[in-house]
Amino acid sequence: MSGPLSHLRILDLSRILAGPWCTQMLADLGADVIKVERPEVGDDSRHWGPPFVPGRDGPTADASYFTSTNRNKRSLALDIATPAAQQLLRELARECDVFVENFKVGDLDRYGLGYDDMRAVNPRIVYCSITGYGQDGPYAKRPGYDFMAQGEGGLMSINGHRDDGPGGGPVKVAIAVTDILTGMNATVAILAAVERRHISGQGQRIDLALLDSIVHFGSNQIVGMFASGEIPGRWGNEHPNLAPYQVFRSANGHFVVGAGNDGQFRRLCGVIGREALATDPRFRTVAERNKNRPALIEELQRVMETQDTAHWVEQLAAINVPSAPINDYKQVFEHPQVLHRQLRIDQAHGGGGVVSTVANPIRFSATPIEYRIAPPLLGEHSIAVLADLLGKTPGEIDRLVNEGIVGRPPTINAGEG
Repeated sequence: MSGPLSHLRILDLSRILAGPWCTQMLADLGADVIKVERPEVGDDSRHWGPPFVPGRDGPTADASYFTSTNRNKRSLALDIATPAAQQLLRELARECDVFVENFKVGDLDRYGLGYDDMRAVNPRIVYCSITGYGQDGPYAKRPGYDFMAQGEGGLMSINGHRDDGPGGGPVKVAIAVTDILTGMNATVAILAAVERRHISGQGQRIDLALLDSIVHFGSNQIVGMFASGEIPGRWGNEHPNLAPYQVFRSANGHFVVGAGNDGQFRRLCGVIGREALATDPRFRTVAERNKNRPALIEELQRVMETQDTAHWVEQLAAINVPSAPINDYKQVFEHPQVLHRQLRIDQAHGGGGVVSTVANPIRFSATPIEYRIAPPLLGEHSIAVLADLLGKTPGEIDRLVNEGIVGRPPTINAGEG
């Protein structure tokens, strides 16, 4: 392996999305990630379908939700409720740099797998815990989920159409943005702790909460509230400080226009044949356009409806006014720039078919991202991990499998494509 993190090994006890998003990022960067899952059941998100990944003889047992965030990992099926499995995890911790988990506060302490336990066997380990509300405070014991965090952390109070307009009211972001943000924050925190370890020689505990992450995400709006005393509200597809900066209807759909300064607005007025708007006293400056926003948008919308989206996007691009179509995801993967950047990754799957995921957005000049391992079948790498890292013999592994401590390895089918 040549990735920038190919010298690191991660013991991953996380599941669903926030933790797996973090560990997939680390895995894409070259780290050896050992994903620990329950025998027979695995990560809950393996079953969150349809859709399921296609295999040689029809759909496999793995949902696309799982495969979207678990490539480049090795799966070890282990019943961590058993003392023998707990001992195996402590042995693995000696061979790892990072431990990631998203159990409820205190759950792993009951198994002898908490931070103090892992630090005792490996003082250099970086131990990252992801929870809904953090390791302390009055809500620490509560479970946390993205939807609740979007509401409780304020995001839904600013997301959605204005209350005084059609369809007004709070709306969640369709992507589980709280989980994704928390996973990214965990990645940053882990890399910072590993860097600090070069100086201190010691690992440390990382405490990450979904609520903290989503509140931090709102900083731009929140700091404005701190400064003005005004509580931010919903603006839908409009911008609270700029106009026009929103969605317009075209003759065949919708598109986005963002005229962020007076020069861009003047060029916009010229290309749509409404030069007089640029000199109208109501619209000459950013402040005036904001003050008279409804009248401005009404004028512009009448013109935008006369041509299709492709016409306006092309015309506005030619004069350097930001504009874009609103693509569905099928259209995204037909986009010439997306095709050029090769953002779709196809890999042979252990179920006999091909699994497709989205490429990592990071581009390195010397240590490029490698797509080494397709999202694994449950327990696909159990034998290899136990044999290679812990030196377990075939007989010892057979005994662990027969006693139900280690899940029975799956049957691997040759992939297509």
